[in-house]
Amino acid sequence: MKSADDIRMEREAERLAEPVQAANDLARKLGLEPYDVNYWIVDYDEMNELIAYGGFQQRYPHWRWGMTYDRQQKQGQFLGGKAFEIVNNDNPAHAFLQVSNSLADQKAVVTHVEAHSDFFANNEWFGMFADDPDAAAMLSRHAENIADYMQDPEIERAEVERWIDHVLCLEDNIDQHQSYEPIARDEDDPDIDFADVSDQLEDLEISEEVQREVFDEEWLQAQEDEETSMFPEQPQADIIGFLRKHGMQYDGDAGKAVEMDDWQKDVLEMLRAEAYYFAPQKMTKIMNEGWASYWESVMMADENFAGDDEFITYADHMSRVLGSGGMNPYSLGLELWEYVENTENRRHVTEKLLCVEGITWRNFHDTVDFRAVLDLLEPDDLVASVDPDSLADVPADDPRVDADTLGAAREGEVDLEKYPWKLFTYEGLAERHYSLVKAANRGYLSRISMEELERISRYMFDTSRYGSVKEALADVEYTVGWDRMREIRESHNDVTFVDEFLTQEFVDENNYFTYEYMHSSGDYRATSTDYEDVKKKLMLQLTNFGKPTIVVADGNYRNRNELLLEHRYNGVALDVEQAKDILERVFELWGRPVALRTIEKTYDEHDLEVARRRDREPEPEESGLEIRYDGMEFEEIDLQWAEVEHLAATDVDYDTKPEEWLA
Repeated sequence: MKSADDIRMEREAERLAEPVQAANDLARKLGLEPYDVNYWIVDYDEMNELIAYGGFQQRYPHWRWGMTYDRQQKQGQFLGGKAFEIVNNDNPAHAFLQVSNSLADQKAVVTHVEAHSDFFANNEWFGMFADDPDAAAMLSRHAENIADYMQDPEIERAEVERWIDHVLCLEDNIDQHQSYEPIARDEDDPDIDFADVSDQLEDLEISEEVQREVFDEEWLQAQEDEETSMFPEQPQADIIGFLRKHGMQYDGDAGKAVEMDDWQKDVLEMLRAEAYYFAPQKMTKIMNEGWASYWESVMMADENFAGDDEFITYADHMSRVLGSGGMNPYSLGLELWEYVENTENRRHVTEKLLCVEGITWRNFHDTVDFRAVLDLLEPDDLVASVDPDSLADVPADDPRVDADTLGAAREGEVDLEKYPWKLFTYEGLAERHYSLVKAANRGYLSRISMEELERISRYMFDTSRYGSVKEALADVEYTVGWDRMREIRESHNDVTFVDEFLTQEFVDENNYFTYEYMHSSGDYRATSTDYEDVKKKLMLQLTNFGKPTIVVADGNYRNRNELLLEHRYNGVALDVEQAKDILERVFELWGRPVALRTIEKTYDEHDLEVARRRDREPEPEESGLEIRYDGMEFEEIDLQWAEVEHLAATDVDYDTKPEEWLA
């Protein structure tokens, strides 16, 4: 017998079957190409569990899932946060809807999810993990394998948990700009000998007396000091991969490094694979959430997918999503996508107007009647509204009209009163929702700068001329904005997206600014509205997921197989105590002493006092620092500037684009 909860779930699934299919149909009409999506109805506790598991139903045993679950639950109880949905990158994708959501919320979620699924399917950064992902199966397999290790009587569960903790502290230290390449358990590098001379002699079990007779101290020291080639030849960003391939474990009883156990290698590689799988989601958070919010808005608001009795609820839903504080990826992403659409449409219209006799880039603002232009760009009556009683007058051969739907509607088989968008093709919907004529955007065309006008004029290839503005605007292609958005969606990540499209016009229009902690006053102050400063501030939050960029510099440091890591310093100094915590973890994965080179920033007390009196910022002193951990204690070594100068960025080191993306 079914429980009341089961019956409730089934009823909700039945209620959503028609809106789900309609949302997918509309998304495809709008030019989206999503993976198929499987929708699941879940309750409040199940939703919190899915959020804790990163959108999947099964993950390996670990304490952090419980911590995330507890935080999510408390956020809902005490802070008013609400989880509307969760969707994962898979083919087919899987989306989970909370049964307690209103119908308006569910429709908003479904339209949002369809756009997410399109992004997953078409963004090349997601394709770097797998062209046809089966993430749910991979994560389930990892969960089962790790659970088996924890239940193995020959392996202590606590040891497995500690090993996972060691690896997770490095989960963002992968090379997210390269495709995932698995490392087999028995893969080794034949060119690397991990044992130094002393350890090699120790492994031979030769007595100290014989060693002294055969190998004198001078010879041993010469071997230690012999110059060796750098390993790796170039700094390596995939620290987890380097440790998986070349790392060892420290045997406390033997007092030396020994080979990792097979289970340790397996766990390390499984967690490495998961880090690569989740990397594109972290790299495209702004783009992806903005993309989903944009198309959700088009469908729910512009196409009235939210019914008249649902719109207020939807508007409240959207305002909560876009209005949350901090660096909000939903609002920033949505604003950037709208800016891309508007500027691309503006460029295209401007090109047409500059082909009109008598209009040049120099007299553009004085000659063009912008109100008249916008009136001419308004969608014509055919696409602006649909009258189900006048379908006989709709031309079936118009490229903006879906002829099959028109025929079905004339037979009464399609409800155009509820879903008028079904009558139109992609071209028709693009004209129907043309951005430049929307009330919020009507000033875009007239705000075009002289610099932009000159640039457009210089690179125009269309030599045709028009006798009037009306004639020129008749050739406007309403799809150019959406076409350009899809091109960008295919190739960019958050850093390249922000780098290319965050302009001074965007910053001024959306009121962005930077703020800094002021050492002179001990508080935070707004410091700049210059787009370069805003961009740099955002880049620091986006590069390497906002984490410090650390690379493997040498796997045979000091010719003793110690591990040397280097911090790519971009003006933000490391927290030394946190760095020490990480080095302790890395030591467990390397088995030998580990060192980290960085640049630290210090302020002279006298300079600080002078700065406070004069209300200006003091100049910090930057110096080199090496932190070394040998398994027992830490050592902090001051370095000459020449030893760390290569770590310092000349301005802000974005460190984001592989060479092939810069071509």
